[in-house]
This record gives sequence, structure tokens and C-alpha cells, in this order.
Amino acid sequence: MQSANDLTPPCLLLAAGRGERMRPLTDELPKPLLQVQGKSLLAWHLEALAKAHIDKVVINYAWLGQKIEDALGDGSQFGLHITYSPEVKALETAGGIRQALPLMEAHDYFLVINGDVFCPDFPISALLNQVPNLRSDLHSLAHLVMVPNPMQHPTGDFYLKGVQISDGIVRDAEKLTFSGIGLYHRDLFMDLEIGVPFKLAPLLREAMQRNRVTGEKYSGPWHDVGTPQRLKELNAVDE
Repeated sequence: MQSANDLTPPCLLLAAGRGERMRPLTDELPKPLLQVQGKSLLAWHLEALAKAHIDKVVINYAWLGQKIEDALGDGSQFGLHITYSPEVKALETAGGIRQALPLMEAHDYFLVINGDVFCPDFPISALLNQVPNLRSDLHSLAHLVMVPNPMQHPTGDFYLKGVQISDGIVRDAEKLTFSGIGLYHRDLFMDLEIGVPFKLAPLLREAMQRNRVTGEKYSGPWHDVGTPQRLKELNAVDE
């Protein structure tokens, strides 16, 4: 029988990207360690995870990853337990998730958050409330948080109608942008070979064709910290 702790999903923070568009800021610092309003992007996420009572966190890294370990340690400063999934070469999102799965020890669903998004008010606890429904249904392989299309990505990614997400045009559906926050079932990744790069989008699109991807819309503050200018604008708010 699973304990209550077993039923709380672990979280993977994705921090393996090179951050090419953020250069020269990322020449000597991993992108998720860049600071927004006095704290690193990863610190914002870790504090939010602690408030949501997720204590098991895995962080993957590649470029300058040791600096992430040096900055965050074992997570005790946040009241968390952090383990690391180093990648000799970046494995893309799905490849990175596959490699980190054994460290997460997820029985079924787990949370994944892109390390380079800034969403300080995002209600993680409310998202976790979806997990019992996903478990009882055993249908959805992914539950994605979608956001209104930002200026830098006006065409969006996927269509949301009700709770169903589709890659193709759906009548009366809204086309939104994937936030980089989602719940996933381990079965979505089990056919991937460990250590081989693989993108997430093809897996999601294949699952969408079988109506096995659900989602929800989040309209609160959300930022993809993708360029030095966007980072500067976020920090200007605090000045």
C-alpha cells in the first residue's frame, strides 16, 4: 500500500538548456541561476514547491551544472530534498525526463517545470489537486498548463477545449501557449532509451492524437525569461 508521501508527486526542474539567447549572461552562469527580483529563477521555483509540500525534487543540468549544485546543495535551505540528474550532453526535454525518472521514483504522475519560466503566483497546490482525478481516470498521459499567447509567441502551441488539448484545429477551441508546467505519467516516456536526446513535442502530439492529453488555462503572471531584455524588464519592476 502506498503511503501519503508516495501519493505526493515528485517534481523535476528542467535546467539543462544552454541559454544561447541569453548570452553573454549565460556564458558563465546557467540560465536558471539568473536572478529575478533578487532571487534566482530556480530559487523562486523551489520556494513555491516547498509551500506546496512537495519535498522530493530532481534538477537536471548540463551547461555549468556544478554551479547549480553549489548554489542549491541538497535543498535543505528550502526544506526540500534535491537530487541531480547531470547530462554530459543536453538530452532535450523528453530525453532529460527519461533519464531523471529513476531518481524521481514516480509511481505514476510527476510534475515538471521549466527552470527558465517566472510565475511567482502560480498555484501549484491547485494543480496537484488534479492528480487524484488523473489517477482515477487513468486516461491522460499529460496534463498541461496553458497560458495566453505572449507577444513573442503570438501563434500559440496547442488548442484547448474544455480540458482536452489538441494539436489540430478544433472548433470553438482556444489556441494557447504551453507554459512549461505540466503533470506527466511515467508511461509517456518509458519507451525512450535512457541517455538518448529526444524532444517532448513529438511525444505529446502522438498522445494528443489518441486524446490522452488534458490541460487547463492559467491567466496569472507568467514569463518566459528568454532574452536579456525580458530579464531586464522583470527586474525593472522591482526598482
